Amino acid sequence: MKGKEFDLLTFGRSSIDLYSQNIGADFIDIKGFDAFVGGSPLNIAVGASRLGAKVSLLTGIGDDKVGDFIINFLKNQNVGTKTIARIPGARSSAVVLGIEPPDRFPLVYYRDNAADSQVTIDHAIAAKIERYRVLEISATALNIEPSRSAVFYAVENAFENGVDVVLDIDFRADQWKDLRSFGLMVRAILPKVKIAIGTEEEILAATLQNADQVHISHQQISAPEIKGDVEESIQKIIRSGPELLIVKRGSKGASIYSRDGKRQDVPGFPVEILNVLGAGDAFASGFIFGYLQGWDIFKACRLGNASGAWVVQRSGCANAMPYYDELMQFVESRGGLIPGDKQV
Repeated sequence: MKGKEFDLLTFGRSSIDLYSQNIGADFIDIKGFDAFVGGSPLNIAVGASRLGAKVSLLTGIGDDKVGDFIINFLKNQNVGTKTIARIPGARSSAVVLGIEPPDRFPLVYYRDNAADSQVTIDHAIAAKIERYRVLEISATALNIEPSRSAVFYAVENAFENGVDVVLDIDFRADQWKDLRSFGLMVRAILPKVKIAIGTEEEILAATLQNADQVHISHQQISAPEIKGDVEESIQKIIRSGPELLIVKRGSKGASIYSRDGKRQDVPGFPVEILNVLGAGDAFASGFIFGYLQGWDIFKACRLGNASGAWVVQRSGCANAMPYYDELMQFVESRGGLIPGDKQV
């Protein structure tokens, strides 16, 4: 990774996020919304930039006011925007979110004719991926052409040019016509991925092969229950190519699985939860930043856990990402990155 001009390029979704102003209200009773930005790769880009990394975002936006809103925010966050494509005739994505702590956070995606799904191989070529140390990709971008081929091209280019590939498994059930195709796409790209990151549910989805493994509630088609043996699924992913699989476990922290069969659990930072949306992206931004600093994986995961804990206490995803100094103050107040050691 040495000798690269930039630290991190993230690739995938971007959107305007409308967050409920009425914390705890049923979705049908929401009276107003705050306008933020979102999309997993965008959130990770902003989080890593705030911590001090040199970051760009590869995505697509429409030639519209929402696209202007997204670009303006990113420029103010020192995220490179030259890699963002304006897609004629397409729309910048939108998400509407409710906040009903501690465990209900309903969200609705508006992604018909989504510009970020229309990023092409030519856009990936123009991004000059070889200039970055790390390429982070979102698996949602694999759901449809032309972004699917653009992701495969980007990963191949990174692999051939010494750019480490980090995969956020990023499972969004309502973005796939057949849930089994999600697993097929993820498993196809894993051989060129160095580090994969996901929740237990996402890992099960990434290894899904049979329709009878899925239970879909009539009320919650966007979050189906996927049955299976999590440990078996973890080993299947590891056997598919990555050197490391990081399993996000919420307030419990994270677990590191390596190709040599070892597992290491990394404790989290328990806090009072306001909003879990964006916590996984905050984890990824903190983890990748630590990885870029050359920290060992345990310490990088601890920073990821701290960043996730910071964000769940606030409303918003990218807008709530911590800056380096305030995150380190939080870490020091909670025992340091290495438990029992105040040195960070």
